[in-house]
Amino acid sequence: MDSRRLFRTSATALAAAGLILSGCTGGSDAAGPPPSTAAGTPSAAAGVPSAALQKYYAQKVSWKDCGVANFQCATVKAPLDYAKPAGEQIDLAVSRVKATGPGKRLGSLLVNPGGPGGSSVGYLQGYAGIGYPAPVRAQYDIVGVDPRGVARSAPVECLTGPQMDTYTQVDVTPDSEAEKKALEVAYKEFAAACRKRSAKVLPHVSTVEAARDMDIVRGVLGDEKLTYVGASYGTFLGATYAELFPQRVGRLVLDGAMDPSLSAEDLNREQTGGFQTAIKAFAADCVKQTDCPLGTESVPTALANLQRFFRETDAKPVPTSESRQLGESLATTGVITAMYDEAAWPQLREALARAMGGEGSSLLALADSYYEREPDGSYANLMFANAAVNCLDLPPAFSGPADVDTSVASFEQASPVFGRNLAWAALNCTYWPTPATGRPHRITAEGAAPIVVVGTTRDPATPYKWAQSLADQLSSGTLLTYEGDGHTAYGRGSDCIDTAINTYLLQGTAPKDGKRCS
Repeated sequence: MDSRRLFRTSATALAAAGLILSGCTGGSDAAGPPPSTAAGTPSAAAGVPSAALQKYYAQKVSWKDCGVANFQCATVKAPLDYAKPAGEQIDLAVSRVKATGPGKRLGSLLVNPGGPGGSSVGYLQGYAGIGYPAPVRAQYDIVGVDPRGVARSAPVECLTGPQMDTYTQVDVTPDSEAEKKALEVAYKEFAAACRKRSAKVLPHVSTVEAARDMDIVRGVLGDEKLTYVGASYGTFLGATYAELFPQRVGRLVLDGAMDPSLSAEDLNREQTGGFQTAIKAFAADCVKQTDCPLGTESVPTALANLQRFFRETDAKPVPTSESRQLGESLATTGVITAMYDEAAWPQLREALARAMGGEGSSLLALADSYYEREPDGSYANLMFANAAVNCLDLPPAFSGPADVDTSVASFEQASPVFGRNLAWAALNCTYWPTPATGRPHRITAEGAAPIVVVGTTRDPATPYKWAQSLADQLSSGTLLTYEGDGHTAYGRGSDCIDTAINTYLLQGTAPKDGKRCS
């Protein structure tokens, strides 16, 4: 698995599956007001920095060798609480690779792989800083900033490795009241562990605050305006930045866009439908292959066989080469992981074949890559940050198990394969210890320069209509469409997409609104 593939499955992809599996995507007021947190309202944040904040913009960065060839690392300070900028501070981890030249240096290009919870520093060093198109790397310093609460930036901590192993195996398709209670207890214990280990930072990891951090970094780097490529959840971070600081928007690419106007239940249900679209595309390809473990008869038969396999792992988990077994929850996560990139479909066919034959290690490995579980049993803080940011950004999807019971049918209608699992997975934020400070709302970013919104027609995690909606909401939004499979489009093999985005980044010319590529 190459570095780009790894980051697409374990970080970039998490805008939705991460949100769904953590169950914290939205609230109940789709037409509600802009987000308001201790960081202040958007209108207040967009002005000239106060005297107390000015010191953050004036700080000097001390770049040091990262221990990774050609990359430099530093820390940038930001206030823990923007309402108290003279109070406690946090350190933001920043990394860069300098423009390689030749040609005029255009400044800094910040990147974010999604999540929330994906490490921008890891993404930079593992892919963007070496894999972005050469002309872009020649003229920009490529920069990654771990958002607050993530990886190296005041990370949220919750469960230990063994506890996470137990948590990821909890049955998310409860068939009895006892199983519903066990799931509820698991979510409560997860939330309690986050409160116990991360009480100080937990109320201050909203996307609004992360966007304000990003503006401090922009100022510290000496850029008048922000140039940025955000994928998946990174599109919400970028759109939030545009809402807060429209006059500081330079060239923003929002790839695999989220729709900030939807309620949690609608987001989760529509995303569930996105995964159904993806699994149907996988099945349609699979039945054409001689090694398809789901059979070669028809797509409906293949999907029915996959559903039967999930039911069988629910009743009797599949052994693996280690002490953990492959139950339905991990099996489903493994399959979902491979939906983000059609390049993983052969790997999924092999993993399913082995699991159906009684050996679940390969499918377990796919699930582990999603959760960023290391071979030694430790976990990155990906899923901890994911829940913490989501649960703070927007109110929970459901008020309790009874709400889920009422909604399961509509989720199963959206996806007979994944619906029940993803409906119950959306219960997580119900028990979160820190009240949500944001609300779903339309983002217009009046006064911003042209913003390119990219959507993929069969994107499993961020359905195409979300990109259409965000491009329509943004006063300067322009929609670029990739007709294909997989999550996000830039750097995934379409010369048409890459040329359009490269031209925008290098020359400032946005593609014509509605441009389509295949």
